[in-house]
Amino acid sequence: QVQLVESGGGLVQPGGSLRLSCAASGSISSITVMGWYRQAPGKQRELVADITRRAMTNYADSVKGRFTISRDNAKNTVYLQMNSLKPEDTALYYCNVKGYQVVPFSSWGQGTQVTVSS
Repeated sequence: QVQLVESGGGLVQPGGSLRLSCAASGSISSITVMGWYRQAPGKQRELVADITRRAMTNYADSVKGRFTISRDNAKNTVYLQMNSLKPEDTALYYCNVKGYQVVPFSSWGQGTQVTVSS
């Protein structure tokens, strides 16, 4: 099993920046992909960005050029640097890791709120 602890959410004005962190513990050697999803009220959860163990990244079109995902394998931590934030980025952000340990698995963090408002 993998446990995830997120931090870094908060309230920020439009145009501002935030950095989210997600630290993994447990069966960390089995993790292949680490990523961030978000869910706004009344909307489905959507992928924001993910990154493989070899640092291949994937971004939602809506955040390309503004958000950067990175990963520190030594610290078992994934980061999401969010710049030029917009009100439509307001959502509950979830850390997610995927891997394989006998069978494929997907683990979720508890979520951290990001609110972009003036």
